[in-house]
Amino acid sequence: MPEVIRDPGPQRKTAPLPWAKPGMLVGFDGSESSFRALQTALRMAPALEMPVHVAVIWDYPTMMYGDHFSPAIDPGPSEAAEELRARAVSDSFPDGAPGWFTSAAQQGRPSRTLVELSQQAEMVVVGSRGHGGFSGLLLGSVSGALASHSACSVLVVR
Repeated sequence: MPEVIRDPGPQRKTAPLPWAKPGMLVGFDGSESSFRALQTALRMAPALEMPVHVAVIWDYPTMMYGDHFSPAIDPGPSEAAEELRARAVSDSFPDGAPGWFTSAAQQGRPSRTLVELSQQAEMVVVGSRGHGGFSGLLLGSVSGALASHSACSVLVVR
């Protein structure tokens, strides 16, 4: 039987992560579950000698405004994402972040962007439930997508 080669479709380039070597990528959305995931990564990283990078991924709220964003109504998700990123850093390191820790907020669909960024990491750490979705689900859509499609190991923290 001949081998079937599937076209993966258009490949989107994701900006490289700001670390010298691959390490732990933590998907952070401000939920209680993502705080637990971040704390777990911070406890594990020194023992594994890995840097930690926190990624806050945001996108425009298309469900609220149709297919457009209204800055007159909403101050913008980029500012909210930057506030989340800063809070994650200050809550984790009140005296300042160590050199092995980096963080960034960037635009993109969380599942897709974290899967793409997983190509530059040794491990992705996420919470089991974020802010979106349905409360009855045991595994969130982002953690499910990562478990299925990540290019590296995935740790889902309950």
